[in-house]
Amino acid sequence: MKRILITSAIPYINGIKHLGNLVGSQLPADLFARYNRARGNEVLFLCATDEHGTPAELAAAQTGKPIADYCTEMHEVQAKIADGFRLSFDHFGRSSSKQNKELTQHFAGRLLDQGFIKEVDEKQIYSHADNRFLPDRYIEGTCPNCSYEKARGDQCENCTKQLDPTDLISPRSAISGSENLEVRTTRHLYLMQSYLREKLNAWIEEKRDWPILTTSIAKKWLNDGDGLQDRGITRDLDWGVPVCKGGQAWPGMEGKVFYVWFDAPIEYIACAREWVDAGKGSDWERWWRTDKGADDVSYYQFMGKDNVPFHTLSFPATILGSGEPWKLVDYIKSFNYLNYDGGQFSTSQGRGIFMDQALEILPSDYWRWWLLSHAPESSDSEFTWENFQTDVNKDLADVLGNFVSRVTKFCRSKFGEVVPSGGEYGQREQNLIDNLQLRLDAYQNHMEAVDVRKSAAELRAIWVLGNEYLQSAEPWAIFKDDPNAAAATVRMSLNLIALYGQLSEPFIPDASEILQSAMGQDGPSWPESVKDTLGQLKAGDVFTVPDNLFTKITDEQRLTWNKKFSGLRD
Repeated sequence: MKRILITSAIPYINGIKHLGNLVGSQLPADLFARYNRARGNEVLFLCATDEHGTPAELAAAQTGKPIADYCTEMHEVQAKIADGFRLSFDHFGRSSSKQNKELTQHFAGRLLDQGFIKEVDEKQIYSHADNRFLPDRYIEGTCPNCSYEKARGDQCENCTKQLDPTDLISPRSAISGSENLEVRTTRHLYLMQSYLREKLNAWIEEKRDWPILTTSIAKKWLNDGDGLQDRGITRDLDWGVPVCKGGQAWPGMEGKVFYVWFDAPIEYIACAREWVDAGKGSDWERWWRTDKGADDVSYYQFMGKDNVPFHTLSFPATILGSGEPWKLVDYIKSFNYLNYDGGQFSTSQGRGIFMDQALEILPSDYWRWWLLSHAPESSDSEFTWENFQTDVNKDLADVLGNFVSRVTKFCRSKFGEVVPSGGEYGQREQNLIDNLQLRLDAYQNHMEAVDVRKSAAELRAIWVLGNEYLQSAEPWAIFKDDPNAAAATVRMSLNLIALYGQLSEPFIPDASEILQSAMGQDGPSWPESVKDTLGQLKAGDVFTVPDNLFTKITDEQRLTWNKKFSGLRD
């Protein structure tokens, strides 16, 4: 049994996330967690809400609620939506937790002791219209690298280049839009990432199995221009983790908080402490400290490509710089962007379909299947309503759903709701078993390699094999003259339904539960041998005919949804 630690990039608290956010982090992480649990591995799957920084402040101000109340409310909303998509977190934490506050302050103190934090007088943008210093991400302008007109002051989301606000062309406040900005001097703490460049480079060079997308972004940030830059880890804000060291005041840092990019990744660790404190688990350190047993843990992170720099450089710099035996990530699965109907999904601009809206119109399995089977791994992908309708109808309704319906209803009409006896398996069944085993092996290999789209393609191919077998055997055509042969085909096909319920669980857990329950199975287990698994239902076993697994999306529905979600969200 392996021990698998999985974290998904934690979503900002300021509003409900869109489908691009979902497929870029939480959903593939859940796929991998479900697969590993089914294989019998010990899994700890953690996520949380990212609650600090100006985005939370502004979102709360717009609702007229105190920021702490707003964050509590939105955490509950996001947790409920995550449950709606069947995201199987072992714990869904909060970066505003006392556990994260303590750990963030602990890491800052350790980094100071190790000589990796310095106090720096820096130039920061002050907005007269807003009467405040502006965090980097709340300054917008034109990127000097790629000319993207909505680049933020910390990073251009178009080309992913790390920026300082003063790098932007025609900078403006993202809060008020004002260009009446002034550069003022303020003192902040800096993480001296450049001191750790050689260690980070050596560590990244070891990760030869990482996706090209992950390593290319990491190396670009590590080596471009002047190389790895030192980064401020504090900000002039009211909401966040107060700047302290060892629980004591940090002279000169009064009234400041740690910058959100510094405390947010530490929440991965703090989330495990929350998990234990909530009574859901025990001994969180065996997952996170190599001196406490975490040396045999395989740690996987899932995120969109815009989060890669902080997870390949800044967070590892925090871990390495602490001088303590914390677990470093083993594999970072990063994703390109999912675009929406000719443009980009955008939380800030309200463009596209959002997670709550998606669940209002269709059950989660429809979305899970389409998003994972079109995951933007090697390049950006695009959601269109036409493609969504076509693929859902073809894969879920025609291939899987139709097979289940035909087999169970035919059996009920000819043999009753029991697995029929009689007949012998022949070469057709042996060929089916051999082909299924090849597909199962490929499916498992792709899942182990975290190749999401290839895994989906293999699972669909496994469904197709059942349809081809049924169409070739034609039990409805031979029943009159050879009922025993028809019985053998139906018995094999009912076992296929049970197999599909087991193999499909990581992708479509609700349908999987329906199939396994209908076939009298107790729950998700993984078929190590196709031959053995296809004998799990015996003659005389009782089954039920499930309701239609998937309803086809009509042209009328597609046109309605296309129109409804063509503009900005209300």
